Amino acid sequence: MRSGLALERLSLDALHMDASPDLDQPTAKRSLLGPPMLWASIAAFGTYFCMYAFRKPFTVIDYDALTAWGWEYKTVAVAAQVIGYMISKFLGIKILSEMPAKRRAIGILILIAFAELALVGFGFVPAPYNIVCLFLNGLPLGMVFGLVLGFLEGRKQTEALAAILCTSFILADGVTKSVGKALLEAGVPPFWMPSAAGALFLLPLLVFVWMLQQIPLPDEADKQARSERLPLTSQERRAFFMRHAWGLTPLLMMFLLVTVLRSIRSDFAPQIWESLGVTTTPEIFSYSEIWVGLAVTLANGAAALVSDNYRGFKLALATCTAGFIILLLSTLGQHSGVISPFLFMVLIGIGLYLPYVATHTTIFERLIAMTRDRGNLVHLMYLADSIGYLGYVGVMLWKNAAQPEANFMNFFRPICYVAGTISLLCMLSCQIYFSLRASRQQRAIGPVALEPNA
Repeated sequence: MRSGLALERLSLDALHMDASPDLDQPTAKRSLLGPPMLWASIAAFGTYFCMYAFRKPFTVIDYDALTAWGWEYKTVAVAAQVIGYMISKFLGIKILSEMPAKRRAIGILILIAFAELALVGFGFVPAPYNIVCLFLNGLPLGMVFGLVLGFLEGRKQTEALAAILCTSFILADGVTKSVGKALLEAGVPPFWMPSAAGALFLLPLLVFVWMLQQIPLPDEADKQARSERLPLTSQERRAFFMRHAWGLTPLLMMFLLVTVLRSIRSDFAPQIWESLGVTTTPEIFSYSEIWVGLAVTLANGAAALVSDNYRGFKLALATCTAGFIILLLSTLGQHSGVISPFLFMVLIGIGLYLPYVATHTTIFERLIAMTRDRGNLVHLMYLADSIGYLGYVGVMLWKNAAQPEANFMNFFRPICYVAGTISLLCMLSCQIYFSLRASRQQRAIGPVALEPNA
């Protein structure tokens, strides 16, 4: 009986049958089309862009020969912030998946205020003890993305909106580092620079969060196309995972590897550039990410044009596969001296962010939509993020213990090869699993969506 009830909730578009309601129907009036979509895009992009000013500028400080309890200071500092960020992701699995929409905006402001106070402490407390302040800084910031994403999920245009949101952290990663570098060159003391950078973005953050609060909830047309997104209990979260475990496991493994690589490229960008023989300037961090952000936004935002949820899901898996091919080829090109350092940093960024952003924008969104299973995007993203950042912490600890050579590429390049290859195998596994599942379902019950309990 449970199987029969589940079938009644299935979407007819999952196996190439478009069940999207006509845009001319009255129920579509409140969809995010035209100017309202532009409003939502600006609000989400701006909010998360400003958040990065409280997270990333400290990574451009030249810590010279500073050590922390016998370990390299910067590695311990990055690991401390990431541990706080990781714990935040684990907490977010429960807190954010259960949070009602009306509390999201005030939640963002409280979290950012706590993070800025921690950065002020980073300036006050002497090194190396101020590393604790970076842990406290990361602890609230990990939940900001989920709060912003909650305003955007479950809509016909979710992929386009989420792609623009993800562009914010691609561009902000470089721009906020450039701001931090410029503040250092202007004479701001190194340990006070992170809080100064954050303070510059406080006022615009307030404006963007207010804009987020004005976005209407998904309308009936959105719910019919993508399913209604509701808060989940712990039992419902466990049940969802068990129903889709064989497909989710390789996706989570892929995301773990991408998160590790993407975080290394972000947090140790100055070291990578130097290993490539390039002297860093404030603008170089921004220039490389502009091209990455443009390519990744166009590629992943285009998924919104595919109304069929099953096809959209398969397209996202193909996008991830293309990213890993780019990752491997660009690493090989740099290793053999065929491509320039700048082109390598751009291509490696595109190769990593294509699957990273596809997971945020399309894969989990369409998985929920095509099964019509009770779930929400924030729950799946925070499950993936928590595993990803746990892996990154492990790599940082291993990096310290292994004491890699001075040339950072000797540490980074092998990880690119291994992670790219394993991730390709994960994508192949996913493609086979969901194709077989769809074929089995179609033979059994005809042209309907994937059954949640299959």
